[in-house]
Amino acid sequence: MSGIRNYGLIRWIASTIAMSALFAACSVSRPAQVPTPPPALPALVPQPTPTPQVIGMASWYGPGFHGHKTSAGSVYDQEELTAASIAFPLGSRVMVTNLDNGRSVEVTITDRGPFLKGRKIDLSHKAARMIGMLDHGTARVRISLIGKPAGSREVGAPLRYFVQVGSFSEQRNAEQLRSKLAAYYADVHVDRLDADHRRYYRVRMGAFATRSAAAARASDSARFGLPIVIVTE
Repeated sequence: MSGIRNYGLIRWIASTIAMSALFAACSVSRPAQVPTPPPALPALVPQPTPTPQVIGMASWYGPGFHGHKTSAGSVYDQEELTAASIAFPLGSRVMVTNLDNGRSVEVTITDRGPFLKGRKIDLSHKAARMIGMLDHGTARVRISLIGKPAGSREVGAPLRYFVQVGSFSEQRNAEQLRSKLAAYYADVHVDRLDADHRRYYRVRMGAFATRSAAAARASDSARFGLPIVIVTE
């Protein structure tokens, strides 16, 4: 009987050791639980430079100028989305918002004007209709710059004056005229302008800081019989 009891005791001890080893193995093989860190917040993107804006009165021009040449060299079409301004360089794209009703239109600056005190922009007939100012004739607007030609003056910078002696759709013709005038003047250059879905190559002299200086050059170059225009930009 004592042999049977000893045999049972041995089995109990062996079973206990086996179970202890199993639990120990499980506890060793299971990795420690590490708390998951919260997701990182996205980096803040700095805001771009504020868009240059001009606030003032807008008017519109139409039938009396329709079909006439603009300062950019294109022909004015009152049913295209264009405008005249001296606050922005020629070729600039601007967004004009009527502050009375919130309606906006995007236009290209292709001409100079208006020249009445307090007026900042002259819209084409179509552009004026789109922002609901035809009936009143004028409206208080906000003009925001979208883009301007490379190398043109900054918005708000002093105006510059150029003597323009030709505007061509073919670059070759513009370069030929520039080459002829370069024998007499050191500041002759060809300036490219994209406006009204067309490209123009303008032959110019300058820039001049004052209109009187530009007028003196225009007077001197009149001997060549060219179509001279003083352009303000």
